[in-house]
Amino acid sequence: MSDQYDAQQIEAKWQGRWAELNVDAASDDPADTRQRYYCLVMFPYPSGNLHMGHVRNYCLGDAVARYKRMQGYNVLHPIGWDAFGLPAENAAIKHGRPPAEWTYANIEQMRAQLKRLGLSYDWSREIATCHPDYYRWEQWLFTRLMEKGLAYQADAEVNWCEPCHTVLANEQVVDGQCWRCDTPVIRKNLKQWFIRITAYAEELLSDLDQLDGWPEKVVGMQRNWIGKSTGAEVSFALDGSDEALEIFTTRPDTLMGVTYLAVAAGHPLAVQAAANNAELAAFLDECSTVSTREADIETMEKKGMPLGVDAIHPVTGERIPVWVANFVLMGYGTGAVMSVPAHDERDFAFARKYGLPVKQVVRPQQGAWDIDQAAFTDPGVLVDSGMFDGLSSQEGGEAITAWLSEHGRGKARVQYRLRDWLVSRQRYWGAPIPVIHCPDCGAVPVPEEQLPVVLPTDLRPTGGASPLNDCDAFRHTSCPRCGGDAERELDTFDTFMESSWYMDRYTSPRDATAMVDAEAMARWVPVDQYIGGVEHAVLHLLYARFYHKLMRDVGLFTREQGGDEPFRNLLTQGMVLKDGAKMSKSKGNTVDPNAIIRRHGADTARLFTLFAAPPEKDLEWNDAGVEGAHRFLKRVWRLYDKLEAQHEGAADAATVRALRFAIHATIQKVTHAFEHGFAFNVAIASLMELSNALQDFTPAGAQARAAYREGLEALVTMLAPFVPHFACEMGELLGFESMAVLRAWPEVDEQALVQDEITLVVQVQGKKRGEISVPKDVSEEQALAAARANAGIAKWLEGMQIVKVILVPGRLLNLVVRPA
Repeated sequence: MSDQYDAQQIEAKWQGRWAELNVDAASDDPADTRQRYYCLVMFPYPSGNLHMGHVRNYCLGDAVARYKRMQGYNVLHPIGWDAFGLPAENAAIKHGRPPAEWTYANIEQMRAQLKRLGLSYDWSREIATCHPDYYRWEQWLFTRLMEKGLAYQADAEVNWCEPCHTVLANEQVVDGQCWRCDTPVIRKNLKQWFIRITAYAEELLSDLDQLDGWPEKVVGMQRNWIGKSTGAEVSFALDGSDEALEIFTTRPDTLMGVTYLAVAAGHPLAVQAAANNAELAAFLDECSTVSTREADIETMEKKGMPLGVDAIHPVTGERIPVWVANFVLMGYGTGAVMSVPAHDERDFAFARKYGLPVKQVVRPQQGAWDIDQAAFTDPGVLVDSGMFDGLSSQEGGEAITAWLSEHGRGKARVQYRLRDWLVSRQRYWGAPIPVIHCPDCGAVPVPEEQLPVVLPTDLRPTGGASPLNDCDAFRHTSCPRCGGDAERELDTFDTFMESSWYMDRYTSPRDATAMVDAEAMARWVPVDQYIGGVEHAVLHLLYARFYHKLMRDVGLFTREQGGDEPFRNLLTQGMVLKDGAKMSKSKGNTVDPNAIIRRHGADTARLFTLFAAPPEKDLEWNDAGVEGAHRFLKRVWRLYDKLEAQHEGAADAATVRALRFAIHATIQKVTHAFEHGFAFNVAIASLMELSNALQDFTPAGAQARAAYREGLEALVTMLAPFVPHFACEMGELLGFESMAVLRAWPEVDEQALVQDEITLVVQVQGKKRGEISVPKDVSEEQALAAARANAGIAKWLEGMQIVKVILVPGRLLNLVVRPA
């Protein structure tokens, strides 16, 4: 055997052989009776180059997929490309190339990089979301949702970035500026397309209880995002008008303490009042630049102006002034809130600032409260509330709600924080929205036989409005209903539309007749293990759950075929850090994985990223750790030489038993790591300990040689999910009948774990003073005698009287002493 471990030659050899034999393909053969397992890592955006975060993410998934194959599962482990989006447009502007050309070139490059890592993907199922064969089906689904009333167009107040000429989600507005170009963001009203996710709010919330394989943190984040609240809808008539302000409150018990109402700057009432009021109009303009992030609203200065309009209290008939306030948002609820300064801290501060009344209507159960100093926000007993005096907050809220309902001025209501999903973007590089605007027929869904609506791929964005606006061949068409002149919708879909169903498409990626094949869904879904960053905990994962339910409800599959949820188990891996910070080009702290692969090989890169930290924790980059991983592989490589060498004498039976114990204890630990949380750092550490035991062992004699071979074969087999090329080469040297990556996972020999002797730690006065080997069923007297016979321990007992002996079976002997 060569002393040199040549990673480049070995990895090229095995990657070629795996591809030739198609060993990573999942089987759709109904006659294949193997248990199925679907392992999926969130697919990448084709930026052109892998970074270390990619490497860690994909190696985690690959280790899981390879382990399951070795356990005998039929494994689906696919990959694809989340290929639409604004980054491609920006790159196209910078490089003067159409986004399609840039994107497909990047896909070619990144595909080669993923293959170089030795990742066991079923490449026959590869998809790219920018291909018409893919996005035609989300267009098809959208037209069905329009027919069901679940997709609609409406005016909406949105975050708008003028340089990017697009709408931004709240999460894309950072300190009031666009996350991409750092330009101040304004709020404006635009016609937008929505999908009615709120119709599924209760199901999305209740089905979280099914996700016991998800991190509690992620489930909690989704629960909070959906945000179920129980309360009352209250109608405040407007003085001198037939209209009313509808508000929702979770504290109907405080209704009698309302002293003003507040509306959002975009509310029609505010806009109407500002028409002839320059000062008010200027304030509304100021509000349009305010961040809509809840965290920002909590900390910003609260400002407002009176509209000169009064509302009528629904119970007392009192006039209540209506204000416009910068902390009320049109996108939440009705864009209007009732304000009770005595029982809400924000309302209290606003009332004090502008000299508005503070009326206490709830007092503590016991004691008093100085309402001049602070709002009382806890439940209590109703006071100064007329017919409701003396009731508890619970009783009072129910009684007031019942009164409102009886008099037609309100009703009990459940409300969700969740808003309908805004799916339109004013961008070019995205899937066209399949709608035709006809001056006579209105917004008409594109008929199925005319799908897909294909995006022209030769256009070049300039950074302003979408080039689709000037593409007459795309824009102008005829109405599918009346045949008259019409125009296509020029907005494109939010890229979450593509990433919300790709996991289901992988089950039948070449189906030209349906979005998914029901039988394939029954075969593979739900995903057994989904892996990705915690930054996707809310939006992507929530939309994917929603999309899955939509597909079920339009009849693509039944609950029995595809279930209610797309992902059974979720692992959110940590980031890769360098010098304590997330790697980024702007910080100059990136590490090129290709450079590591060229120097040490893909297996070294894989081993380090899996060993350096638990998968759910952040990984701190360490060059010395990479070198250490490479040295470990070279040490294991040299272990084969001991098997080939001649050794004199014979190892004693106890030494052989100790090695077999180490072998099977390691199998037990590594298997446990795979089955309980993917603690691969612990698994690899155990394999390193086994390699040390083999290195220290001399395989002299037939029994010792057999035990050594057993240990080396087990070591190589268990390394296969982590370093597959290395393991396959070692397995070939060892004479494996099949490739190491396809070999059966080793099983624990329980007899090998039975020990005649155990090691006890000996403490004197609570401090470790040595270890002793004793029979596994040792008595307290025998353990004490063995401790006294140990010279290293005996010296700590000289001149001492033993007053207490504490034996913890199998672990510890503690001696409590005092001077004799």
